[in-house]
Amino acid sequence: MADGPVAELLLRRLEASDGGLDSAELAAELGMEHQAVVGAVKSLQALGEVIEAELRSTKRWELTAEGEEIAREGSHEARVFRSIPPEGLAQSELMRLPSGKVGFSKAMSNKWIRVDKSAADGPRVFRVVDSMEDEVQRRLQLVQGGQAEKLGEKERSELRKRKLLAEVTLKTYWVSKGSAFSTSISKQETELSPEMISSGSWRDRPFKPYNFLAHGVLPDSGHLHPLLKVRSQFRQIFLEMGFTEMPTDNFIESSFWNFDALFQPQQHPARDQHDTFFLRDPAEALQLPMDYVQRVKRTHSQGGYGSQGYKYTWKLDEARKNLLRTHTTSASARALYRLAQKKPFTPVKYFSIDRVFRNETLDATHLAEFHQIEGVVADHGLTLGHLMGVLREFFTKLGITQLRFKPAYNPYTEPSMEVFSYHQGLKKWVEVGNSGVFRPEMLLPMGLPENVSVIAWGLSLERPTMIKYGINNIRDLVGHKVNLQMVYDSPLCRLDAEPRPPPTQEAA
Repeated sequence: MADGPVAELLLRRLEASDGGLDSAELAAELGMEHQAVVGAVKSLQALGEVIEAELRSTKRWELTAEGEEIAREGSHEARVFRSIPPEGLAQSELMRLPSGKVGFSKAMSNKWIRVDKSAADGPRVFRVVDSMEDEVQRRLQLVQGGQAEKLGEKERSELRKRKLLAEVTLKTYWVSKGSAFSTSISKQETELSPEMISSGSWRDRPFKPYNFLAHGVLPDSGHLHPLLKVRSQFRQIFLEMGFTEMPTDNFIESSFWNFDALFQPQQHPARDQHDTFFLRDPAEALQLPMDYVQRVKRTHSQGGYGSQGYKYTWKLDEARKNLLRTHTTSASARALYRLAQKKPFTPVKYFSIDRVFRNETLDATHLAEFHQIEGVVADHGLTLGHLMGVLREFFTKLGITQLRFKPAYNPYTEPSMEVFSYHQGLKKWVEVGNSGVFRPEMLLPMGLPENVSVIAWGLSLERPTMIKYGINNIRDLVGHKVNLQMVYDSPLCRLDAEPRPPPTQEAA
């Protein structure tokens, strides 16, 4: 309160002074905390032109808690020296003293003591000099007495290294009389009440001026997780490019749609329990399109559509096994199968952003569940060139303009490419996605026309989110250890687009 006792004392002292007062000196004179005087200064400032206050910063040297102890009782090396009797002291016993370890090395460095390792009862410490001057204590006492300027820079630096001395910044106010200075102050009104209006008393009362620049109190509201913010941006980019979102609401998928429909053999390592979560109940899928299943079986075991197949015994029981889907490409396979049933064929552009599950080893960049972003385009005569063009358009909208493509292998795409972007922060090329053209062994059993090609690409949602928000550990982004304040403070996501650069040469 501006009319408190500290404020009244400050005004009386200011009235008696010629020029002004220093808040720190006033606090020392009044025997109170400096912060109490600062509070009185700020409350008087709120009254208008009663006082003028100039913030000043000064640096000074102060002793740390250990420095105050040494200034009082002596340095560690001096205490070690004084603890050694004329007949010497066993080194093991000296090391058990409170100042033993630090003081021993310093006293040895000062050549005050020596160690006799040939003593019968083990190493023994003796004095080398009869007396010594405790310079450390003397220097600290100078600082304590306000004479730190008598120490040289080298001496102060040595004390700082030993954490006995610290340089602190003291912020004080220089207070002087304002244009409306008065020792009698009254509280300013903050509200105009109906009683003041009816009685007319408002005419004689001082009102606190309105601060029209003050920010209002933000209303409490929900906040989107950073993953949802980045997901929204990706979704908007796909919609701007004319894509349609695929239904991806089946986390539980059959091995048939997750693997077999994608021309992935049943003995593939990805189908092992070390990489995939299989379900116990329900363990098997009950409904599968059996005519399509038979075509897939024949392609795997005997070949067809220009392929030799894998030449193994394909098992329906293996295809019926339920699992937590390992990729959203299973949803793409379902969508393409539905498309194949519609006659005549119509070109489409699909996308999906949803959760997938893999039996991964948990670390800073991997979780057992994450989100996959996938784009699929089906049309007549699509080639690898079309895929590269679509990828350039897609990643340019993400603000990623420097791209390279590297040949890769996927069971269900041929040709396949890994997509790399130049990371300005890391100063190197990093992988940002995977892509390819779906194989005929996958598309033709569905019933799609022979001259229809499907290009596809995918990437994770977590990696760009971590890069965007500067998160190094994925467990700080997803999981039970997430700091909810991070969700509250995370800024709006904008994947800034940049001008398209000149074409770059793809990696061979």
